[in-house]
Amino acid sequence: MELKHYLEYLQNTIVNKWDVLAMKDLDGNTSYTYGEMANEIARLHTTFRELGLKEGDKIALCGRNCANWGLTFLAIETYKAVAVSILPDFTAEGVHALVNHSEAKLLYVGPNVLKKVDANEMPGLTAMVFMDDFSLKHAASEEVEKKYAAVDEVFKKEWPEGVKAADVKYPTDNIDELALINYTSGSTGNPKGVMISHKNLSGNTDFAAKRIPHQAGDKVLSMLPIAHMFGLMFEFLYQVCDGAEVYFLTKAPTPTVLMKAFAQVHPFMILTVPLVIEKIIKGKVLPVINKPLMKVLWKTPGIKKILHKKVSNTLLQAFGGKLRFLIIGGAALNEEVEKCMHDMHFMYCVGYGMTECAPLITYEDWYKYVYRSCGKGIVGMEMRIDSEDPATKEGELQVRGVNVMMGYYKNEEATKEAFTEDGWMRTGDLGIIDKEGNLFLRGRSKNMLLGPSGQNIYPEEIEDKLNSLPFVLESVVVQRDQKLVALVYPDNSEAAKKQLAGKNIFEVMESNRQELNKQLPQYSQVTAIEVVEKEFEKTPKRSIKRFLYS
Repeated sequence: MELKHYLEYLQNTIVNKWDVLAMKDLDGNTSYTYGEMANEIARLHTTFRELGLKEGDKIALCGRNCANWGLTFLAIETYKAVAVSILPDFTAEGVHALVNHSEAKLLYVGPNVLKKVDANEMPGLTAMVFMDDFSLKHAASEEVEKKYAAVDEVFKKEWPEGVKAADVKYPTDNIDELALINYTSGSTGNPKGVMISHKNLSGNTDFAAKRIPHQAGDKVLSMLPIAHMFGLMFEFLYQVCDGAEVYFLTKAPTPTVLMKAFAQVHPFMILTVPLVIEKIIKGKVLPVINKPLMKVLWKTPGIKKILHKKVSNTLLQAFGGKLRFLIIGGAALNEEVEKCMHDMHFMYCVGYGMTECAPLITYEDWYKYVYRSCGKGIVGMEMRIDSEDPATKEGELQVRGVNVMMGYYKNEEATKEAFTEDGWMRTGDLGIIDKEGNLFLRGRSKNMLLGPSGQNIYPEEIEDKLNSLPFVLESVVVQRDQKLVALVYPDNSEAAKKQLAGKNIFEVMESNRQELNKQLPQYSQVTAIEVVEKEFEKTPKRSIKRFLYS
């Protein structure tokens, strides 16, 4: 397939939208037009050069979403250096280990990270820079300090009138080379740094720009972690490469904060994980449509169409009023929540991807999306199911194509394990692909449990049903002595409204267990529900860390 380099998209957009806003911190003063962004990219290039960085050198970023994170990332890529994205939630020890493992020469940090890291624990660093104002926080020598202090002077000599649109020339001859190392864990043991090439980034950008092209004035809210591939690629990189305005949410994305942000930004597209949508639908929509009278009217011919449209419009306004795409990914979407949106013909779809594919594997436009699927394989990617009948018998999904990673950085064993002998990448996910090419996932292969007679039990399917029952916020199903037990974190705020506590909660959960088992085959019946006091620990994409629970 003919592939356009994402930096060619970026260069053309900068030239054609010179005075248009490119990105802005929603709760701060930092903002850049595309022209200002080009000038600041050039200034950072001067910094890198003055500090002795060469093509291929690693530069790490560790901080919360902000315009300067995005700016620095673009400067790294257009300098032909390699970005190393590290989640700010990792412990200080984790950050130190990943900076050292990646051999990064520079580290750009946000305020929370600055407080906890110790530059002396990262001996390979030439310098550590504060992302908020680009001030120097650590230098390996006095010479580095002097050179950093002189950057502005050197830049002014090089560009006395500033960078003009005609000066913007970004490299596109490196499509097969390493662009990014994205760490999927903060382990201090044997970390897995996913090696993403310029081709991987271009494959995602090119697909999105052709399939979901921007209109003038389109805005997007960057709320998923930008250090994670889903947020980096689809809330930032493709957006600026194709000319949108990106607004960075610099606060924690609570439902209240998000609702306010949507009202301010009026995004044309929202990318989110199921947890966010489930909280909004369960909190604002389901309580209304689950009332006895509404349940009847919701399905009554003639009336239901009016009701569906009214609720859909209310939801659309809650998302800022200009939404054209709601794309959900990162984990399975609760069936009750999806059924609600499907009934309303809301403009949503569920996609599928993983860090190792930078991240996109499947997508389908919302008006062609098949209910409960994950869409179809995108252009440039092939999929296969490792089973004798891929349309009816689930097996591991395996993929190959333009988006598939180069491997894991300095981890040959993990790289070898990730691929089959004939070159397909193992996703670790189980599913089927129907005759039209739609992917339906069942769960993770490593999560699958065996029933008493060897039946395959997918805990995610049980949890999905359980999470729709009263006062259940989230759950994890585990196996103990061949019996299934559900750990439940209850919806305490809803329980408080109904004045439920202590013994009453346990009675409700037992009632839930009985109701749940009516929906399940005998071999996957839940024998007990245990109430847990704390919310389950989660990954950056808000998936529960299942390995912590047994």
